[in-house]
Amino acid sequence: MKKSIIAAAIAASFAISGQAMADGKATYDSACFACHATGAAGAPKLGDKAAWAARIAKGMDMLKQHAREGFKGDAGFMPAKGGRADLADADVDAAVEYMVSNSQ
Repeated sequence: MKKSIIAAAIAASFAISGQAMADGKATYDSACFACHATGAAGAPKLGDKAAWAARIAKGMDMLKQHAREGFKGDAGFMPAKGGRADLADADVDAAVEYMVSNSQ
């Protein structure tokens, strides 16, 4: 019985992790792709490891903050929540995680 509880907890943890990625992809597909698929406004394209490297090096917390609050850098700008004020912070964070995991 103890093993089945542990196995269930592990399975739930993987399901939650997978759900976060699914939510990140959904947010990317509905909001972020407009710039991150084309490079508009200097946005690093999804999957472009070179363009993401320096950004990723600053850490996930900084990337999420810039995505939520906006950022103007030398290479372009990121409007707060990609200009989608209706997005929850958690959705923006999940989209950042999705983009980073697909751009390393």
